[in-house]
Amino acid sequence: MSIKDDITVMAGKTTIPAQDVETKSIVKHATTGEVYASEEEAKADVDNPATNTTEQDIRRDVSINVNKLPDILGGTS
Repeated sequence: MSIKDDITVMAGKTTIPAQDVETKSIVKHATTGEVYASEEEAKADVDNPATNTTEQDIRRDVSINVNKLPDILGGTS
């Protein structure tokens, strides 16, 4: 018996392969609203002794866009 590359077999059951989803992350300062270009820029602001920014001041918003959920209940679309 061979296993296809696009499925996972666990204890005799097959699972649906993970769907490709589009994600968008925004890293910003919760108090000032400054949007950072990357996690590294936010970390640099936290590490900078000239600012009073702490890790608790950094806010991360993530949006996930899923075009269609897989058929997990066995019904038809």
